[in-house]
Amino acid sequence: MSRVSSLSSPFLLGFEEIERVLDRVTKGADGYPPYNIERLPPDDAGCDRLRIVLAVAGFTRDQLDVVVEDNQLVIRGRQADLDDGRVYLHRGIAARQFQRAFVLAEGIEVLGAELKNGLLAVDLVRLEPERVARRIAIASDE
Repeated sequence: MSRVSSLSSPFLLGFEEIERVLDRVTKGADGYPPYNIERLPPDDAGCDRLRIVLAVAGFTRDQLDVVVEDNQLVIRGRQADLDDGRVYLHRGIAARQFQRAFVLAEGIEVLGAELKNGLLAVDLVRLEPERVARRIAIASDE
């Protein structure tokens, strides 16, 4: 069965990549770890700032990895499964690996990441693109 694209209008040229990004985003939503996305006050240059905060209780800085690859912010957590002899009557605290990916729009830059009190905060900034208008010469066969 073929899928009808919502971006198939002849007036939307070159938006195939957006469609691929939307497909990628809808496939990767499992809910762990929980996260917030906050809008922060603009910086001194007036650029928009965002903060993604993930609840990563039980993970150390060495067990977390924050990478930007192909316009995607990828956050991974890996905990070693320690067999320390504990016998759990109930184990409700998740100690599993995770990967959470956020697709970044053009012009979004990652400023840094901080782990504090079991929360991993990743700060982002949206740089203002330079507005450029250019005149296109019209060729004539005359």
